[in-house]
Amino acid sequence: MKLSCNRLLVLAPHTDDAELGCGGTIARFLSEGTEVYVAVFSTAEESLPVGSSPTQLRDEFMESMKFLGVPQKNLFVYGYRVRHLAAHRQEVLETLIQFRRTIKPDMVLGPAGSDVHQDHQVMHAEGLRAFKDMTIWGYELPWNHINFCANAFVTLEKQHIDAKYNSLLAYRSQIELGRSYFNRDFIEGLARVRGVQVKAAYAEAFELERIIT
Repeated sequence: MKLSCNRLLVLAPHTDDAELGCGGTIARFLSEGTEVYVAVFSTAEESLPVGSSPTQLRDEFMESMKFLGVPQKNLFVYGYRVRHLAAHRQEVLETLIQFRRTIKPDMVLGPAGSDVHQDHQVMHAEGLRAFKDMTIWGYELPWNHINFCANAFVTLEKQHIDAKYNSLLAYRSQIELGRSYFNRDFIEGLARVRGVQVKAAYAEAFELERIIT
């Protein structure tokens, strides 16, 4: 089944979550004419190398999105403290409800319900509250999962994987910290595994929360 999506909203607890979880899907949807919006709720300043500028991750996110081709006017970046989103649940929910009214997305992508990171759990729960009667899928971040139910897939071509990886190169701070999931072999290998599951060259997998057609 081919999804009709004119407006895609991607919810990211932190800078880099959108690219890591569904960067290939963003690249594909943009190539098909979908209007993509990305909202980041924490710039995770505490996850920067010592001596970094406090705005470095925000700057890297903006550079990454520019490479993918998401217009700057469609980007929203908030400054909640990393690992403390739970203290701001109502504010997060109200922001999401505002997105629902203004963006009116056809589809929402956010962290999967099986993601164990505390900020990701908040983003998932509030995302469901705000968009419960819309199509909403949870993206995969394997290092945060004990169980992940891959029951929805977006098939991809090599150019989408290349775009995903190249967008991640903007995150020089995280590469400096040696994050293993910024490795080309990992990005391409996971996409190949998910592709094998659906007889495609590459794919990204999601947990299907709800689909409205």
